[in-house]
Amino acid sequence: MSERTGNSPAGVRSSAIRSVADVLVPLLVLAVLLATWQGAVWWWRISPVLLPGPGAVLTAGWKIRVSLLEAVWRTALAALTGLSLSIVLGTLTAFAFSQSAVVRRAFYPYAVLLQTVPIIAIAPIVIVSLGRGFSSVAVVSAILGLFPIITSTTTGLLQVDGMLLDLFRLYRASRWQTLLKLRVPAALPYLISGIRIASGSSIVGAIVGEFFVGDGTPGLGSMIQRKSASLVLSELYATVGVATLLGTVVFGFITVLGETVLRRRFGMSLGGRISGPRSGD
Repeated sequence: MSERTGNSPAGVRSSAIRSVADVLVPLLVLAVLLATWQGAVWWWRISPVLLPGPGAVLTAGWKIRVSLLEAVWRTALAALTGLSLSIVLGTLTAFAFSQSAVVRRAFYPYAVLLQTVPIIAIAPIVIVSLGRGFSSVAVVSAILGLFPIITSTTTGLLQVDGMLLDLFRLYRASRWQTLLKLRVPAALPYLISGIRIASGSSIVGAIVGEFFVGDGTPGLGSMIQRKSASLVLSELYATVGVATLLGTVVFGFITVLGETVLRRRFGMSLGGRISGPRSGD
């Protein structure tokens, strides 16, 4: 039997073209937006005090590059700490939800509250419990990243082929064996998709957390506050741009890592599709 199209040279080329297009198209859109922005500033002669152009923003960003790098490191560390906490707690919660409909009905509404309660309402509780500083910022980041992981992983754990479940019951597999050998592998694309969404939420949580529960140490949130107060818009835009870039890089890294692990180890993709047998297998 011949190899599937996905593993043929034509399929590999098609996949490579799609991957390149996935990168080039967004970059092309970004270039058009930046050119439009710069052109509008030149055409209408807008004052840099009101709206600095991309060139002025890049110049300002280079000028404060040392402070930006320190702030990125601080915020990224808090966000990744919060993301790690949300992955552990969210996955364990999803395991519990997948094993008991009663537990799921009783506690899932409270998981939804994590997505709806404003940070400004949680901040006083976090400050009283942990004080201001890195730990509190990481906790706020974890709270914002928790819901996507819970809901995505729970969905993946529950959407298992009924025939496979019957097969495991036929062989008298325990709940633990069914969870680890059937539900978890099937839910991996959902878990990674949840982590991708949570990564962006964790970055936002870390930045917002620095606003409300930070101790003023260098971070993108603290830096945005200072630049807003100083009304130096070019530096403010540069800081916001770096914060956006940080979220994009983390999201892209997790996407590539997750896709690579799924394809090489499990023959799957983030779309949940099963790839054909690799040549040589």
